[in-house]
Amino acid sequence: MTPTHFTFSTAFILGLAGLAFHRAHLLSALICLEAMMLSLFLALSLWALELNTTNFSASPMLLLAFSACEASAGLALLVATARTHGSDRLQNLNLLQC
Repeated sequence: MTPTHFTFSTAFILGLAGLAFHRAHLLSALICLEAMMLSLFLALSLWALELNTTNFSASPMLLLAFSACEASAGLALLVATARTHGSDRLQNLNLLQC
């Protein structure tokens, strides 16, 4: 495993660990998801550059477009929960009360 691959896999695993262990606020969960998507984007971009083919050149841009959609949906949910519940703490959210 090259140091570059190790760096991107470590960044992804750290984002996943942050998502698993720091679930206090919805904003911190969204930041961990964005860190995971950023590491995937960079790894996929370098993979497409290493292959030197044009077949995989559109896949990082497609992943970036889906990441932007995911971020906008997450921020919309964050604003909606902050308005209805008064906070973005995940302990205050209960799906049975909605």
